[in-house]
Amino acid sequence: MGKEKFNKRELLRYIGDTSQLFGLKDYYLNGGKADGVRAVDMKNGSGLELTILPDRALDIANLSYKGINFSYISSTGIVAPQYFNEFGQGFLRNFYGGFLTTCGLTSVGAPCNDNGEELGAHGCISNIPAEEVYAGTEYIDGIPVMKVSGNLKEARFFGENITLTRQISVCYGENKVYIKDEVENNGFSEVPFMILYHFNLGYPLLAEDSYLILPSSQVTPRDTDAEKGICEYRVFQPPTPKYKEQVFYHNLKEDDKGKTFSALINPKLSVGVAIKFDKSQLGRFTQWKQMGEGEYVLGLEPCNCPVEGRAKARKDGTLEFLKPGEKRKFDIEIQIIDGDKEIQQLKDKLT
Repeated sequence: MGKEKFNKRELLRYIGDTSQLFGLKDYYLNGGKADGVRAVDMKNGSGLELTILPDRALDIANLSYKGINFSYISSTGIVAPQYFNEFGQGFLRNFYGGFLTTCGLTSVGAPCNDNGEELGAHGCISNIPAEEVYAGTEYIDGIPVMKVSGNLKEARFFGENITLTRQISVCYGENKVYIKDEVENNGFSEVPFMILYHFNLGYPLLAEDSYLILPSSQVTPRDTDAEKGICEYRVFQPPTPKYKEQVFYHNLKEDDKGKTFSALINPKLSVGVAIKFDKSQLGRFTQWKQMGEGEYVLGLEPCNCPVEGRAKARKDGTLEFLKPGEKRKFDIEIQIIDGDKEIQQLKDKLT
C-alpha cells in the first residue's frame, strides 16, 4: 500500500494494531559488549526496515529492504559507548560499521597531533549517547510518519561545547529515510568543525556484480594503494586476501538545485541504494573501498573535510571552523532503488 492510498479507518478494519504493518519498537540489547545499548527498530510497511541506536549517536546499525541486507556489520558487533577509547586507533575497537557511523565533530580521519592536542581516529561523536530521545509515530497530512530524534553533546572543560540535534524519519509506504541534522556551537570560542557521514554498505547488496553510480567530474586517489585501483573504483572484487583499503576523493556534480548523490546498485538483485545530499552543506565526498576477507565493505561518505586528519587539514587550509553561536544544517535522503526501471532512471541522471 503506497502512502498516497493510506486510509487509517479503512486499514483498521483489517488489523488490531498498526504495529502489524509499520511502526517502531524501542528496546535494549542484552549480552556482551552490546549489553544495555538502546535500540529502536523502524519499519515502513513496504519492506524497508532499519535499527537506530540512540546510545551510539542515533546512528543506523542495520538497514534492509524486503529481506535483503544493505549494511555492513564488523567483527566487533555493536559495542556500548563505555568501551570507547578516543586515542590512537581505539575507534576501531568500537567501529561496528552499521549502515551509518557519524564521524566528527571536531576531528575526522587519521589520528594526529594538532597544535599539541592528541586526536584519535574519526572523533568522538559516534560514541556519544543521545539525550532527550523521542521515538514515535505522527500523522502528517493523514500519513503515518515514524520519527526518532534526540540531542548529542560533544563537550569538554576548557574545550568545545557543540550540540548535534538529529531527526531520522520514514513515511509509511515510502522507501526513503530522511536525516535532518543541526550542529550548533554553544561555546564562546571558535572551534574546528569536521563532519563525515560514514555510510557502510555490505553483502549481499555489495558483491562482485555490484557497481557505483556517481556524477563524478574528478576522482583523486588518496595514496599509492588507491592509485593502483583508480580504473576500477566503480566496480568490486570478491573478498580478497590481504587487500589494502583504497580511498578516493570525488568532486560530484550537482543539479540546478545544488543536490548530488552516490548510489550502489546490485543488478542481480535488481536493487540499490542512493544517498542524496546538498553540496552546499557537504561539499566533499569520500569513497572507501575495502575488499578484504571478513572486511568487505564500501563506504560512501558525504563530508566537509578530507580524511588525513585535522593537523593536515589545518596545514592545507581546508579545515572549517564554527563560530560561537553558529549553526549548520545537514539534510540527507536515503532512497531505496527497486527494479530495473528505477535503476535506469538513476543512470539517466548522469546524462
